[in-house]
Amino acid sequence: MQETIDKIAKFLDEKKAEEIEVFDLSNKDYIAKIVIIANAQSNKHTLALLDYIKKDAKKEFGLKVYATDESDDWVVIDMGDILIHIMTPQYRAKYSLEEFLSELKSGD
Repeated sequence: MQETIDKIAKFLDEKKAEEIEVFDLSNKDYIAKIVIIANAQSNKHTLALLDYIKKDAKKEFGLKVYATDESDDWVVIDMGDILIHIMTPQYRAKYSLEEFLSELKSGD
């Protein structure tokens, strides 16, 4: 699993995503075992990253994209045990998802 996570993070980095964070929630009661958050540079970049992942998920990571929820500012990609959030920096700051996930991980 760690190899797959590393591949996804590297893939996002190569496609110019920024501030990539990985949260291991495998020991928590959450909808996914791993959550990856990344910043897109713009609204169009958010959707472009989604397209890259949907197109290459099986070949690059050996995973299927089960569902997506998308807007120009925030995209969620459900890959089973892995959930990827790609958002503009403004949305990331507004919703503080990593703060929530950090608290969940630490048990607070």
